[in-house]
Amino acid sequence: MAEVELLSTPHNIQISDVTCDSFRITWEMAHEDASRVTHYFIDLSRKEGSEHNRFKHRDVPTKLVAKAGPLPMAVRGHWFLSPRTEYCVAVQTAIRQPDGDYQVSEWSQVVEFCTGGKQRRSNRELNVIDYSTSLYRSECGGAMLPSFKDNSGSHGSPINGKLRGVFLSCNTEFDTGLPPKDSPYGPLRFQISAERLLNPSTNLYFADFYCMYTAYHYVVLVLAPAGSEGDSFCKSHLPRLDLSSNPFLTFTSGDAPAFCHASDVILEVLYTEPLLLEPGILAQISGHHQLMSLSTANAKKDPSCKVCNISVGR
Repeated sequence: MAEVELLSTPHNIQISDVTCDSFRITWEMAHEDASRVTHYFIDLSRKEGSEHNRFKHRDVPTKLVAKAGPLPMAVRGHWFLSPRTEYCVAVQTAIRQPDGDYQVSEWSQVVEFCTGGKQRRSNRELNVIDYSTSLYRSECGGAMLPSFKDNSGSHGSPINGKLRGVFLSCNTEFDTGLPPKDSPYGPLRFQISAERLLNPSTNLYFADFYCMYTAYHYVVLVLAPAGSEGDSFCKSHLPRLDLSSNPFLTFTSGDAPAFCHASDVILEVLYTEPLLLEPGILAQISGHHQLMSLSTANAKKDPSCKVCNISVGR
């Protein structure tokens, strides 16, 4: 009987690109194993002794099984990863046998990391999250024109179907402070300097706070130039936020203006005026375009969440 050649133990585990519900992981293994390994096992669990976060889902040990592929590999899952939470992770490689069983390596050493949301991030760029660039350039005079807010989020939000705007994203990677490499919105990203939109002549309003059966929450803000039609609507329908002091998005003036955003929520901003393409930068995203859980078109709020529903669990 031929002797079975053992698999080497994965080592030098590296975690990168950590967000509130995703991360990338890579490791090293013997060169001869790369062509034999068919599957990866990733053991993920909340670090013992860490405090439970305030989000609604319980943290339970999770073993992920993935077909072998190029490293680093992305791990995404709002159903088992929670924001601002410390996790332990270990890796095992495997070869699937003809009978369906697996020949496995030893588990790697355990590595610890923390998901996004422990601090506020500085962000000097605002990113358009849904657009067709060729349409705006050819038919809209080089500008993105405001459109009505859809019916996603809280059904009682006063801006749904009534306020026009261009949707922007303020989210950044937890470990770099840069815009996410991956995007659920499309393969192109338009970035514009935050100070062009967020400045003393602009008013900031709170519009919505909701989740969609996920461990993370969405916050929708409205940016309206003072005295504009959008500003008039917001004054009578939305609470105004202090630009220099609020939990979500701030601007501090000075010789070097500072812009910060909350990193424990998915932050979206509705800008109520046309947005010119010329002052911004259009580029291909460096990661992957993924139509997944972050796409919120007409998505409804989770009515059972005890965090974003005032009447639940009080």
